[in-house]
Amino acid sequence: MDSISIAYLVAINLVAFVGCGLDKRAAIQKKWRIPERVLLGLAIAGGGAGMLLGMFVFHHKTKTPKFIITVPVVLVAEIVFLVLAYRLPR
Repeated sequence: MDSISIAYLVAINLVAFVGCGLDKRAAIQKKWRIPERVLLGLAIAGGGAGMLLGMFVFHHKTKTPKFIITVPVVLVAEIVFLVLAYRLPR
């Protein structure tokens, strides 16, 4: 895996994690929220680990079926993709 791919994965997971925390804070303060489609989009874009970690750290979206099903499935798919991509001959 090249350094650009690693940097992308680190960045998108960080954005997903922070986004989850910001949305939790906004929910508590009854302010403008990050749309669920944006949070799920971050997970699908490669931020599955960051989103799942954010869900547990901030106790956010842990009772929403859309998140408790989709985020782990996306994360497993991302891991499978990375393992397969890493193992393929170049």
